[in-house]
Amino acid sequence: MTEIVVAARALVGVRFRLHGRDPAHGLDCIGLVALALGRTAPGGYGLRGGDPARVAAALAEAGLVAAPAQDPQPGDILLMRPGAAQLHLGVRTATGLIHADAALGRVVERPGPIPWEVIGSWRRLF
Repeated sequence: MTEIVVAARALVGVRFRLHGRDPAHGLDCIGLVALALGRTAPGGYGLRGGDPARVAAALAEAGLVAAPAQDPQPGDILLMRPGAAQLHLGVRTATGLIHADAALGRVVERPGPIPWEVIGSWRRLF
């Protein structure tokens, strides 16, 4: 199990909060991924919309590299499209996905296949 998965799993159960950066007050998907990576999360985005290229640039700036879709690994950071005008981040595990679920109102670990279109995947090389 990677340190990214361990860090994300420690946040399961934290309540959802748009632009949330502190587990004591709530997290959104960007806050979850930033904490799992040990980074500071960017701001200035809405719940809907977003630019995949901007997200990819932020992940590269955080020291991640694009991961091949045919080689999924636990700890990969996934950029997904759960709806036509929505982007979402999560952490791949050996058995599924950890993400901040707005509908359920908390960070959850979801077993099974990724339920949304995966736009891209990034990972640390070390």
